[in-house]
Amino acid sequence: MSVAAGLPLQSVGITPIEASLFAFVLITAVLTALFRDVLASIVIFAAYSLGLAVIYTFYRAPDVGLTEAAIGAGVTTVFLLLTIAKTTRPATDARFEAINWPAVGVCGLFVLVVAATLPAFPAVGDPGSPILANADVTGYYLANAYDETGAENAVTAVLAAYRGFDTFGEAIVVFAAGVASLLVLGREVFTT
Repeated sequence: MSVAAGLPLQSVGITPIEASLFAFVLITAVLTALFRDVLASIVIFAAYSLGLAVIYTFYRAPDVGLTEAAIGAGVTTVFLLLTIAKTTRPATDARFEAINWPAVGVCGLFVLVVAATLPAFPAVGDPGSPILANADVTGYYLANAYDETGAENAVTAVLAAYRGFDTFGEAIVVFAAGVASLLVLGREVFTT
């Protein structure tokens, strides 16, 4: 299996597990767009979101993975299912939407441009990567995170303490979106 001009996956730092996860996410994204049945699209979209959550967790970002699983696969799926429960589903014999080939061409071109940048990324854990090469900043956080914050995980220390105001702001946005959603669901008006 190769990516970007015939380079082996290992040369761009992608393991077979990562390639499988990326393929799963790509396939579910395409199927979400192509299925005509709204319920099938919602179920496949939930699988897409769970695939992203697994990728984030695989890359040691469990906080982002949990957020993706909760909001993307959980809350969004529930809202979409509630939406189709309150509406009618058109009956159709066609299983897939017609493919818009110019749009596929533009997307394919975009994928090629992005794939051409893959060799510039360092492999996961590469000691020459920019994050590890800047030993002053990275070393400071790794050496002092536990003592200064009491958090056992350096990522948690950065998110909760060093970037506390950012994280607090993000939590407020998510909370406000949840409250607004509950208000919208609670104010439904049924007309006959």
